[in-house]
Amino acid sequence: MGGAGAEEELTAQETALYDRQIRVWGVDAQKRLSKAHVLVCGVNGTTIEFCKNIVLAGVGSLSLMDDHIVTQDDLNANFLIPPDESIYGGRSRAEVCCESLKDFNPMVRVAVAKGDPSLIDGEFLDRFDIIVVSCRPLKTKLFINDNCRKRSKHIAFYSIECKDSCGEIFADLQNHSYVQKMPGKEPEQQELTYPSLQEAISVPWKSLPKKTTKLYFAMRVLESFESSEGRNPGETSLSDLPAVLARRKEMCDRMSLNESQIPTVLLERLLAAGKKEHPPVCAILGGILGQEVIKSISCKGDPMKNFFYFDTADGKGVMEDVPPTPAD
Repeated sequence: MGGAGAEEELTAQETALYDRQIRVWGVDAQKRLSKAHVLVCGVNGTTIEFCKNIVLAGVGSLSLMDDHIVTQDDLNANFLIPPDESIYGGRSRAEVCCESLKDFNPMVRVAVAKGDPSLIDGEFLDRFDIIVVSCRPLKTKLFINDNCRKRSKHIAFYSIECKDSCGEIFADLQNHSYVQKMPGKEPEQQELTYPSLQEAISVPWKSLPKKTTKLYFAMRVLESFESSEGRNPGETSLSDLPAVLARRKEMCDRMSLNESQIPTVLLERLLAAGKKEHPPVCAILGGILGQEVIKSISCKGDPMKNFFYFDTADGKGVMEDVPPTPAD
């Protein structure tokens, strides 16, 4: 990713500004990062934490796509929106956050990309190396992920959602090569093949390991319910519980999974969350995604494959490989 440009030298200004992180991940990784172009579809508290991290790290450019007008609710988790209606009134989330992000690192090009994510075409996608999607219907995520895979250039796809105290990240790096450092050994070249989002959510549940996090199944039930009702992520409330429990039973019967694997109390929490984001969870998810995108761009270090879950109920972050990689 960012291959041709990676050979160019960093400027003296870049070397001075990024000196500390160059010592951590090396000058080659910083070169790749400075040539990478990122598109974020959906500006909220979680994606803004991610944006802050990659802008400070020195990504080449960042484009924000979100035409929704800022509301009072956006102030709860999005720390980049000033609590002054004379500043944000009548303006889109992307416009307001774009201005603030530019101040974090003047060397990074931050811009607004107007448009509807559900209509993104392939030629537009070719401008980017990384696509991050949040708060968009499953149909839109599948459409963008599928288009990323159809392009001749390598485009990494991520989706990220925060449901108040819970969060999910999905990554599709397609065919990814990276260097893995082994203790006491020479670095080794590794290869990973990723499933698409469609493939990852279509795996028969009975084929998954028993230790698979309950949040994976709960998110699939909620996703299925939202899709069938034509709702956007977060357009739910506790009044939807009876219909969601019926959806759980139907899916568990079809997938031969015990309903106890998807606790009612967990579904209640996800429904009650609606569109609310818990700022500390936003920071955790945005930090993890920033780290993963930097690993993806630099081709250094073990990337996640392919889901990450976080739940404040136990404070654990869990990686899930869905479908599981066959044993050697």
